[in-house]
Amino acid sequence: MIDLIFPDGSKRSYEAGATGRTVAASISPSLEKRALLAKLDGQLFDLDRPLPRGGAIQIVTRDAPEALEVIRHDTAHVLAEAVQELFPGTQVTIGPNVEDGFYYDFARDEPFSLDDLPVIEKRMREIVARDEKITREEWDRDAAIKHFRDIGEAYKAEIIEGIPAGEPITVYRQGEWKDLCRGPHLPSTRHVGQGFKLTKLAGAYWRGDHRNAQLQRIYGTAWASEADLEAHLKRIEEAERRDHRKLGAAMDLFHIQEEGKGMVFWHPKGWTLYRTLVDYMRRREAEAGYLEVKTPQILDRSLWERSGHWEKFHSDMFVCETDEGETLAVKPMNCPGHIQLFNHGQRSYRELPLRFAEFEGLHRYEGSGGLHGLLRVRGLAQDDGHIFCREDQIESETRDFLKLLNRVYADLGVELHSVKLALRPELRAGTDEMWDMTEAMLERAARAVGLEFDILPGEGGFYAPKLEFHLKDAIGRTWQCGTLQLDMVMPERLDATYIGEDGQKHRPVMLHRAIFGSIERFLGVLIEHHAGAFPLWLAPVQAVVATITSDADDYAFAAAAAMRKAGLRVETDLRNEKVGYKVREHSLAKVPVIAVVGKREAEEGKVALRRLGSAAQQIVSLDEAVRTLVEEATPPDLRPAPTPSPAA
Repeated sequence: MIDLIFPDGSKRSYEAGATGRTVAASISPSLEKRALLAKLDGQLFDLDRPLPRGGAIQIVTRDAPEALEVIRHDTAHVLAEAVQELFPGTQVTIGPNVEDGFYYDFARDEPFSLDDLPVIEKRMREIVARDEKITREEWDRDAAIKHFRDIGEAYKAEIIEGIPAGEPITVYRQGEWKDLCRGPHLPSTRHVGQGFKLTKLAGAYWRGDHRNAQLQRIYGTAWASEADLEAHLKRIEEAERRDHRKLGAAMDLFHIQEEGKGMVFWHPKGWTLYRTLVDYMRRREAEAGYLEVKTPQILDRSLWERSGHWEKFHSDMFVCETDEGETLAVKPMNCPGHIQLFNHGQRSYRELPLRFAEFEGLHRYEGSGGLHGLLRVRGLAQDDGHIFCREDQIESETRDFLKLLNRVYADLGVELHSVKLALRPELRAGTDEMWDMTEAMLERAARAVGLEFDILPGEGGFYAPKLEFHLKDAIGRTWQCGTLQLDMVMPERLDATYIGEDGQKHRPVMLHRAIFGSIERFLGVLIEHHAGAFPLWLAPVQAVVATITSDADDYAFAAAAAMRKAGLRVETDLRNEKVGYKVREHSLAKVPVIAVVGKREAEEGKVALRRLGSAAQQIVSLDEAVRTLVEEATPPDLRPAPTPSPAA
């Protein structure tokens, strides 16, 4: 007999050899009908596989997150079966899950084409409709190797040879088709459902090594229902529409070229956007008591060795040698430089907290394959800040940082989605005792200010545990941007001290913090979040004065001049084109306001305002237009505080 404990705490005994299906049927016929898998002590089992022992049991149905992972893996198996039916002689290799879906790598002499995908997908749906039973078998290692070699599956035979001795060799049959796999799997192909789609082709090397044979990879996405699939495809379509690289070109913001991989060429409009964002943050940080500094771009290797960065990040740093025998590195981060500022002169406890901020450029080597527009670059800047404080100030500094972070995100129209507390990684600087202390301090400060967070073991920084702040954009994607790290390692390594109230030297606590993180990455996120349609204060071009006829050219110049004098970023469009064409073109460039002027507007001193995304227009005087637009274009931190309502 085996004893099973259910999620509600109840216990039942079952005969040895009982399966998940047995357990589901003992509860209710409807649960047996809906059951897909069994979960025993956190491990998933095939529904019809005998449970090896007693323990905590859960019957997994289609709506469970664990089921979706198995649905995706089973869909990959259905893909492999379909390919081998349609293209005999094709070898299957591996087919793991990836984010939102799966892929399978195939060895085939002829290349697949995009035209093959609908044909393969049709056969996959036929296999699902066949309701082929999926069963697990354990094979002898030598027999399995011989079998797969005999049927021409050399890659599968090689995989088996690499499985450590003593591990079972498991093969899953899917009707007449079979594949080497650990499992678990669904009871039959019917349970895969119809919520899948093949998405793209790519090349891949066997085992990821370019010296090995090249394979063909077919990607797909799979979901628990067709409605979920449709929602996903709409999100993908919307994400493509919002792609910051496409919008960056359409809005003439930036470009990246081969001669400067991972380095951004900011165009005038893009640099205006960049400076507007940084200027806003400068004001917010100055208001919060930060002192802006500037540290050298290049520093001697000896400093990076003392800080620990040389050992950890040397391969990610750009390094140069001088004729004088110096080894210099372009800085990938500002923290060692900020400690040098702190160490310059004797510090007193009365000066703490001391908050430094810097926006200067950083450089980090990223492999060319990982570069992606603004989201992953080699040249970047951060809204970098370091707070030097006493231990008794950690809580108040954490609270003040959170207030600043929430205010900034609210001003920029983005939502704080979640917070993660990332703890010590396997490779780290500092002693275990120091990490025990800093992790406890950061967790205590976060809880003291009412912050809710999830724990991420092993994901902390090289020298400090950290709070990660994840944003949610307009289409539901999350991005990690802000961070707060509590560091006692680097102040120790670089000998940072202050004179305490007792007249003795003490180590400061160093809080590394950022709200944007990489400014380049944050701008990429912001462009996609707003789909390029920025609020007026942030838009690189806030208005275009466009003429209907050349009779209004002089008035257009005067109107634009009045707007510029009031501080607005304005362009004119006097081209000999129809006004509808001009409106469409500037709408594609995401200009928030188009002020249309013709002969009548010139005579009456008015403009016709058209807002981005609206076909309506508002005829107002030029003075009123300037007044309205200036009010709207005022950055959030410079707007007057709302007048409190009178007491009742």
